[in-house]
Amino acid sequence: MNREIYDEDHEAFRASVREFLERSVIPDVEAYAEKKGIPREFWLEAGKQGFLGLEIPEEYGGAGAGDYRFNAVMGEELSKVNAALGSCWGIHADITAPYLVQLGTEEQKQRWLPGVAAGEILLAIGMTEPSGGSDLAALKTTAVRDGDEWVINGSKTFITNGYSADLVITAVRTSPEKKARGITLFAIPATAEGFSRGRKLDKVGQDESDTAELFFENVRLGDDHVVGEVDGGFIHMMQKLPQERLGCAISNIAHAQQILVETLQYTKDRKAFGQSIGQFQHSKFLLAELFTKIEVSQAFLDQCVVAHGKGELTPVDAAKAKWWTSEIQNDVLDHCVQLHGGYGFMNEYRVARAWRDARVSKIWAGSNEIMKELIGRDLGL
Repeated sequence: MNREIYDEDHEAFRASVREFLERSVIPDVEAYAEKKGIPREFWLEAGKQGFLGLEIPEEYGGAGAGDYRFNAVMGEELSKVNAALGSCWGIHADITAPYLVQLGTEEQKQRWLPGVAAGEILLAIGMTEPSGGSDLAALKTTAVRDGDEWVINGSKTFITNGYSADLVITAVRTSPEKKARGITLFAIPATAEGFSRGRKLDKVGQDESDTAELFFENVRLGDDHVVGEVDGGFIHMMQKLPQERLGCAISNIAHAQQILVETLQYTKDRKAFGQSIGQFQHSKFLLAELFTKIEVSQAFLDQCVVAHGKGELTPVDAAKAKWWTSEIQNDVLDHCVQLHGGYGFMNEYRVARAWRDARVSKIWAGSNEIMKELIGRDLGL
């Protein structure tokens, strides 16, 4: 089925992204996994091409696209190449940058956004804590006022881009008595005294992503590092989560669709009992089901993208998109592994790595159980 949400400008942009990936990324992407991180060269080149500043106004060095569909195209094409590329780009450009654009002061925007758009300042977002998981209201990292400064202590974990980030938008508790209403966002530079990183975490998948623990020991920052309103951080995060979850959904479907297309070709090429394995009724029927699931999911997702562009995407619909697409992604890729047989269990095959990479999508950006809780509450339950 033809998708109708993109016009000629979006498709021209898609062609530019593909050219960039084929020239500067795909030849070296295997090395990213070995080093457990995406090199700075990727970010700098992506910045030169204007791929990091889609959310950033032109006066701060960005593209000022003003159209979320460009973000969607970027997320799709990166995720087709590698799921970790999509998630790392998403954290930097699609999830964290909007906090600075929409909540930052004029001085903060001038100080950080040009570097963000150029790939010289890599962003991460520090929400998750060792004991908190999806419960953002239970943060234990604190910021205590001391004269003209805030003193920050605590830790974060599972932070994408965490090992190489230059600036981390970090959620901390500033008014414990207010519970969820007492959280503030701080922009913490990696150069701040008292800031440190743990090791690169050894994950089941997405080896290309430098996921890390972050530690704050008496980090002293002034009010010029507060992003948004003091004690308004929880509301700020809730307002931004729909775009984060939509970005995850876009990546989920694009990732699964690409591997499914490659699996279809494999079933045509692979022979058993005198015919291609795709011609067996089970394989034929299964592939028919999988392609249908992807296309039906894509149709709903495209409508979510359109709604978000109009400012009409609800948190509940974003939750539906996030949990549904991650379930479809994992279901499709599990079947793709099965269709590859023993080769599907070999890391040298893309399908095996994709299968591992996908598992986290049911956990991050709010677990699927939390998504269903949000949807259930909306039903009055």
